[in-house]
Amino acid sequence: MNLIDSFLEMMSAERGASENTLAAYRRDLEAWQAAMPRRKLEQAGTGSLESVLAKWSQKGLAPSTAARKLSAIKQFYLFLQTENIRKDNPAHALRGPKQGRPLPKIISHKDVDRLFQQLAQDTSVKGRRMRCAMEILYAGGLRVTELVSLKLAATHRGDGCLMIKGKGGRERLVPLTEAARKAITDWLSVRDETLPNSELARARAKAFLFPSGSKQGHLTRERFAQMLKDLARDAGLQPSKISPHVLRHAFATHLLEGGADLRAVQTLLGHADISTTQIYTHVLDERMRKLVEEAHPLA
Repeated sequence: MNLIDSFLEMMSAERGASENTLAAYRRDLEAWQAAMPRRKLEQAGTGSLESVLAKWSQKGLAPSTAARKLSAIKQFYLFLQTENIRKDNPAHALRGPKQGRPLPKIISHKDVDRLFQQLAQDTSVKGRRMRCAMEILYAGGLRVTELVSLKLAATHRGDGCLMIKGKGGRERLVPLTEAARKAITDWLSVRDETLPNSELARARAKAFLFPSGSKQGHLTRERFAQMLKDLARDAGLQPSKISPHVLRHAFATHLLEGGADLRAVQTLLGHADISTTQIYTHVLDERMRKLVEEAHPLA
């Protein structure tokens, strides 16, 4: 087992890192290794790491991406120190490029309505599945991984809520709209038609609300994202501007526009720190500023 694999094994066993997090760490660490082919990653010095960062910057790597890659390599060397594989952390003093915090991309109420109007026209099994997924996503502001991996048992509560297990294993209760509850009931009436034929795959998939023949047993994040872009295209919207996370942002922003309390939105989104949720107040401020600039008679 190489050291990157050992590091990822530790992150999974000791810190409970999700599959998505582990995959991101692997991509970043392998990018570092590929950038210094003449020596092993565990042998690199501070100068080599600085050169790689400078080269990536010259190629136009986004500051946010550089910061993420730097965080990965710092964690990796910290692991090597803990395991007594090396005595120092050559990345400790490195600083990434300064970055402003980007405002979340959102879509308007009107565009959300267009998506649901398009869904209403498709009464096929796949259409009803998409309607159910969209109602849950927009009603609860779920992360896409939380959505596609929902267990069938999560819909059996009698209080009209879903129990969601989010980042870091934190659980939160998400109330559903009446439209979402109806969409779930409608989907459950045809869900069994989408179970895989293979006995092994069927056994793996039957526990999930959105079963699939994938190795996970449920609809994948990538497949749902593509389905959403297809829906956007059919609704006359630009697919590149629509994603599961954009809908999560829209959920939060539209709640705050409607007068929701910031703490309540934090709880619904599953944010550990309210400072993460506060970015949505900046979105509202920016939209108000643009409204004044564009619509005010003296602008």
